Amino acid sequence: MKIWLYKGGLKLIRKSGIGKAWEHQKAALENAGVAHTEQFGFDYDIVQVNTIFPDSVFTALLAKVMRKKVVYYAHSTMEDFKKSFRGSDFFAPFFKKWICFCYSLGDVIITPTEYSKELLEGYGIKKEIMHLSNGIDLDFFNRDEKSGKCFREKYRFGADDKVIISVGHYIERKGIEDFVELAGRLPEYQFIWFGDTNLKLVPENIKRAVETKLPNLHFPGYISSEELRQAYCGSDLFLFLSQEETEGIVLLEALALKIPALIRDIPVYEGWLEDRKQVYKGRKLEEFEQLARGILDGEAPSLTVQGYAKAGERSIGKVGETLRGIYWELLENKTEVQKGKERSMSRYSYKNT
Repeated sequence: MKIWLYKGGLKLIRKSGIGKAWEHQKAALENAGVAHTEQFGFDYDIVQVNTIFPDSVFTALLAKVMRKKVVYYAHSTMEDFKKSFRGSDFFAPFFKKWICFCYSLGDVIITPTEYSKELLEGYGIKKEIMHLSNGIDLDFFNRDEKSGKCFREKYRFGADDKVIISVGHYIERKGIEDFVELAGRLPEYQFIWFGDTNLKLVPENIKRAVETKLPNLHFPGYISSEELRQAYCGSDLFLFLSQEETEGIVLLEALALKIPALIRDIPVYEGWLEDRKQVYKGRKLEEFEQLARGILDGEAPSLTVQGYAKAGERSIGKVGETLRGIYWELLENKTEVQKGKERSMSRYSYKNT
């Protein structure tokens, strides 16, 4: 068995969660001892596609002509396309039709969570859809105090400063306006947001949020994975206010590095992240403000051990073993969807995911 890890178009989105997911897939296959290539050839058995650009569609169609199997990773939904760039809400229905066409080219569709699986099934896609986490590299995202000190020294935070971190593109659905509002309400804490988006592509309200000038609000832009690991280690709270996700790789990273996490209570987390058990959840600004104070002042119980355990359930090693099983069955033609019959894929899913 040999997998072609198609990487066309990834240069355009290498800073996104899809770029990270591709890297995780590669690591997972290596961990499971599955042969793979990044170059086109005639000896591959399965092509793994992550993007929805025209070149990816061509690759999937070519694989079918060559009688190869196609696994299409469904990272995007209409719901998470909305509230992103200028005009995204208007184009969302067209985007939905396009991704349905793209994903349907797969012999199997893999999406990160049960929530995103249900969304895709609701679109009327007839191909078999499985949910499997993008995974987390616990060897790389391993907490150490030295890294945290490097982060604080670089950004000139003192030992007594309480630092709140978030990660994501400068888009509305990531909750960036609420992040800025909280920085204004909580001037005693330092707020730092890592990520980058061309401000010409976002609505005026998001541009204004990013350009807000507050002494405790920082937008350093995009940083490398190593620098981000240091930032997690040196921060006191991960504040993830995203309004829509298919999983949230950065949240897994924060949990793996044992940093307290405060997140928006949205459907994607139901069933695998529980409020006040692995994370703290809120819905309104007042709740986020109150919970952030409680966590940083030590009044709220620490959940980092439980959060780390939940991240461990989605380790790269476990993802790799599951992928290997899925791919062997695909090659044995055991994953065809039978009309009018839905087969349970519970054995491909992690406990409590």
